Amino acid sequence: MRKTYHGSCHCGAIAFETDIDLSEGTNRCNCTFCRKTRNWTAAATPDAFRITRGHKWLRRYDASGQSINAHCFCGKCGVRLFSEGDIPELGGAYVAVAIATLDDVDDEALSEAPVNWMDGLNDNWWEAPTQTRHL
Repeated sequence: MRKTYHGSCHCGAIAFETDIDLSEGTNRCNCTFCRKTRNWTAAATPDAFRITRGHKWLRRYDASGQSINAHCFCGKCGVRLFSEGDIPELGGAYVAVAIATLDDVDDEALSEAPVNWMDGLNDNWWEAPTQTRHL
C-alpha cells in the first residue's frame, strides 16, 4: 500500500515527503557509487516526491556527466537524500529515495520490505550480484 513518508537530512536543512509502497520492494546495488555509499533506496515517480524545505541547500552530483542520473545531497551537512534521473531501460523518470533518510518509517516496515539486488558493477541491472553479504 502506498504511504506518504517524510524525510530529511541530518541537520534538518532539507525536508521532503514521498509517496511510496515499500512492499513493492527496495533496491540495493553493487556499482561503485552504491558500494561506497551503502546505498539502499525505494523508488518513487517524480510526481510522488516533494521537497518541502531547504531547496536552496540541495546539491547535485552527476558521476556520468551525462545528466541521466544525479545524486542529490544537502550542501550543509552532506547527507545524500535521493537520486533522480531518466533512464528508459529502467522505466523512465524516477526518484530513488535513500531509505536511511526516511524519518517516520518503522523498523517492522523496513524488515518486511523486499530487497531487489542489481549487479550494476557489471551493467547487469536485471540480475543480483553473486555476493551481497558485504553490501
